Amino acid sequence: MTANIDHAGTGTPPAATDRLTGPWHDTTLTPEARADALLAAMTLQEKTAQLVGVWVGASDEGGEVAPFQHDMEEPVDLDELLPHGLGQLTRPFGTAPVDPAVGALSLARTQERITGANRFGIPALAHEECLAGFATWGATAYPVPLSWGATFDPELIGEMAAAIGRDLRSVGVHQGLAPVLDVVRDARWGRVEETIGEDPYLVGTVATAYVRGLESAGVVATLKHFAGYSASRAGRNLAPVGMGARERADVILPPFEMAVRESGVRSVMHAYTDTDGIPSAADGPLLTGLLRDTWGFGGTVVADYFGIAFLKTLHGVAGSYGEAAAAALGAGVDVELPTVKTFGRPLADALSEGLVPEALVDRAVRRVLVQKAQLGLLDAEWGPVPPVLAAAEEADPEALRGTVRLDTEENRALARRVAEEAVVLLRNDGTLPLAVDPPAGAPARIALVGPNADTPTAVLGCYSFPVHVGGRHPGTPLGLALPTLREALAAEFPHSEIVTAPGAALDGRDTDGFGEALALAEGADLVIAALGDRAGLFGRGTSGEGCDAQDLELPGVQQHLLDALLDTGTPVVVTLLAGRPYALGRAADEAAAVVQAFFPGEEGTRAVASVLSGRTAPSGRLPVSVPRHPGSQPSTYLAARLGHASEVSHADPTPAFGFGHGLTYTAFTWSDLVVEREQASTEGEFALSCTVRNTGGREGTEVVQVYLHDPVASVVQPVQRLIGYVRLGLRPAEAARVRMTVPADLASFTGREGHRIVEPGALELRLGASSTDTRLVARLTLTGPVRTVDHTRRLHMGVEAEILTDAP
Repeated sequence: MTANIDHAGTGTPPAATDRLTGPWHDTTLTPEARADALLAAMTLQEKTAQLVGVWVGASDEGGEVAPFQHDMEEPVDLDELLPHGLGQLTRPFGTAPVDPAVGALSLARTQERITGANRFGIPALAHEECLAGFATWGATAYPVPLSWGATFDPELIGEMAAAIGRDLRSVGVHQGLAPVLDVVRDARWGRVEETIGEDPYLVGTVATAYVRGLESAGVVATLKHFAGYSASRAGRNLAPVGMGARERADVILPPFEMAVRESGVRSVMHAYTDTDGIPSAADGPLLTGLLRDTWGFGGTVVADYFGIAFLKTLHGVAGSYGEAAAAALGAGVDVELPTVKTFGRPLADALSEGLVPEALVDRAVRRVLVQKAQLGLLDAEWGPVPPVLAAAEEADPEALRGTVRLDTEENRALARRVAEEAVVLLRNDGTLPLAVDPPAGAPARIALVGPNADTPTAVLGCYSFPVHVGGRHPGTPLGLALPTLREALAAEFPHSEIVTAPGAALDGRDTDGFGEALALAEGADLVIAALGDRAGLFGRGTSGEGCDAQDLELPGVQQHLLDALLDTGTPVVVTLLAGRPYALGRAADEAAAVVQAFFPGEEGTRAVASVLSGRTAPSGRLPVSVPRHPGSQPSTYLAARLGHASEVSHADPTPAFGFGHGLTYTAFTWSDLVVEREQASTEGEFALSCTVRNTGGREGTEVVQVYLHDPVASVVQPVQRLIGYVRLGLRPAEAARVRMTVPADLASFTGREGHRIVEPGALELRLGASSTDTRLVARLTLTGPVRTVDHTRRLHMGVEAEILTDAP
């Protein structure tokens, strides 16, 4: 397809002859030098145009994108805006259902209009959501981030992110708004499904791998939400955050610090929330002092949607949109998303009134232009035609329709691998795995009971396209094959009769369906209870953005249904397709088995079925604790001594299943702990090793988790915290020798004076299968003076695993 796309009937043709040329097109110069040259040639209005996005939707007829109207924004006049340029296009694919090839044509035509309209021929940077895959019609729906955490497998998540990035880049998208690095502090928060877990080290390592994968495809990754969003009071969305500086420094910030240092990330999104009265969007010490001056971040800071306007409307720290723009720009926010609100006329007025120095605009624009240069958008030979259209012979929407697949067999296979590794076996009395063949004892009749038994979208999170956008277009096909749990079980257990009843609506209070469900259960050999969540936005679901819970009881009457099923006497296997952990009441001790899957994506029901049959060995581990009581919040394992069960309170937050927990279909022994160095200085390191052997009859995966316990410290510390982990896949009788080198830096924490320090004294390294299952303990001592460390400290322990050849 030629670069000059046919514009007949789609808008104003480009005026390429009017474009100015200069050193900003010279690819032999650094991106910084090119940005400086372009910045010097721009008018103030051209500069501010680069600091805004416009929310648009691609045309399913192949015409130019149309501005998307939201109740929080005014209509955008592109004819007035585009002659000055445009910074970003917001979600051209993720706003309404559009065929991928036709959407790519629509975006390309729009980019040609944008470049033709401004003096320098600068295209817009297009961004999309990609939290559980490219959030567009027909693209692969991968498991949600909470499932990424359950894999304890950063390498696999990086592979998934690279695939997502390739799909984004193929259709002309430059930036993805992921990953989420918020650490879960209260599981009632609706956005728990979007997080990686409740431990900062797990979150940091998995998120960093995701960023590397996305960036490897040439797509700008975006860390969010910086910082503290997940620590809102009572788990309420956007509620104030009341944590102290020490919790922020030691729990909330480390994942962001790790990703900035190690991943090559090029964008950060500020959080909506305020911490101790300071909104993140106006927090200069956070967005500039820490992020840039201390950590050395050189990319762009983008606003969470409408977040700058919220400084006026929600936080009340700005009296006008101009004041909000001034506060955000001064703090270090570079780009307003999703559309022009405060960085348009209000910012222009603030500049003319002297409320904002032009140097702040120049600072932000330079960062934007550097990024556009890095992406090739300032190259003289840049063209709007994306890779998927490069071989097309004509720009005919009908000829292109159906020619681009964003849900390939390779993608589905990868989605299944992630889903399989993410399924967590919480409890098993020996009922699982289930036999498939009748001679081996396959159940003749399985009663599949529960509201998620036959619901295709039960595997999807709130940022998957069919849930996030598809609900507004009820007549549009899903665009994906989403086998229900009933269909997946029927395929996995072909010799078993599967009988199904919902029992109750997922979040309803009506128990009229109990009779049918219990009758099926009483007449079956086995009950599989299909329970959990429905993802949605702002109250349309039981999990998702704005769907916060008052407690962690299963939604609706599901717990009552589950208790009634247990009363039938038929063995009950609980399967949970959910976005957060829930208390399970009696089932935590009485169910035959409990299988947890956190919105496992389009291949999720097949993954669950394969774990039930044993075709897949369960290897997932909990990234969040599962509470025993629905009201015991917050229940994160990262609590100080008085945050755990004690004699001074009758409320017991002890979880039913702790962070890191997950069973297998085999058994492992841990032995031969050798501590090579029991003492080290506060700037030294420890060395230790142990042997892990598969003593069962099946191949399986053990996740060696290393927790640090500091018995006496100058400030209160969590009882223990994760500092490292490694997945070990071992065949029956096979063993691995695991060697660990633990730098003293990993014992650091924020001291009384606000500095990160390493203190001398006794330590314990607890090697365990979970936070509640310690297998080996190394008692160590740090010697020497208190040592102050900074952002250059070591963040990881060294781990080597050698497979042993000797027989048991």
